[in-house]
Amino acid sequence: MADFTSEFWSIYITVLTVLGIAGCAILLWSQAKVKIVVREGEEAETTGHSWDDGLTELNNPMPRWWMWMFYLTIVFGVAYLVLYPGLGSFKGKLGWESAGAYQAELQKADADYGPIFAKYQQQDLKTVAADPQAHAIGERLFLTYCAQCHGSDARGSKGFPNLADKDWLYGGEPDVIKATIMQGRNGVMPPMGAALGSDKDVENVAHYVLSLSGATSDPIKVAFGKDKFAACAACHTSAGTGNPALGAPNLADKVWLYGGSAETVMETIRKGRANSMPAFNDFLGEGKVHLLAAYVWSLSNETAIVTAKK
Repeated sequence: MADFTSEFWSIYITVLTVLGIAGCAILLWSQAKVKIVVREGEEAETTGHSWDDGLTELNNPMPRWWMWMFYLTIVFGVAYLVLYPGLGSFKGKLGWESAGAYQAELQKADADYGPIFAKYQQQDLKTVAADPQAHAIGERLFLTYCAQCHGSDARGSKGFPNLADKDWLYGGEPDVIKATIMQGRNGVMPPMGAALGSDKDVENVAHYVLSLSGATSDPIKVAFGKDKFAACAACHTSAGTGNPALGAPNLADKVWLYGGSAETVMETIRKGRANSMPAFNDFLGEGKVHLLAAYVWSLSNETAIVTAKK
């Protein structure tokens, strides 16, 4: 990696840039010296290209106006490289940096919108969820930062939870949702194939798991899998209802993060699952997360919000 950050590359880029600009200037200057004089009785010099029975391309010098425009672009390029970064590690006379411009934009945004976020941050999340302006801001934040995984309608996809229902791995209270967004989550289910024994045992447990939610399953395999499910009860409980403190899903409902077919459940048991949601506290700040959490909570609590508005 040090090879790409050494001073050599700065010099290399600077030399190439300067030579390129100088080469363009020299080419224009050389062409400006070319004069073609056609004496009486002589034919004008051509490039050898001819079309449509007599339409011939003459070998004339470039138009002066075009050449002067090219000269102006060279002058502009030189002035730009003197004032702004462009010649290797040279920062330009104005000292402009993209990082500095970005920070300036952030500071301006904080000055303009910071008071709005601060106002809502002082309010209870359920109160914020019932505010139309806060709801609109939260929706825009969701579409910008969350829709890539959970979808624009928040209904998720394979491996990404549906946020519009009432099924929550860690609990659906507003403060829990806010903590999830701020701190992120790391959900891991270890591979259980070896712990259960043979592939037949894995299949039996899978059918037992399916039976908990009333899904189609083989009664004989369910009977054999029930005792083996004890290896899973530490996280999912003996009834399979899950444990929000661990993020262990409820296996007794009809909600499946990766799919509820026998083959998918067997794959999950055999290989395990690993999923991660990034933390947004440092990136967005608590003010924005507060609005975002209120919006996410509102997606599955529309009735409560309507009641609060009355």
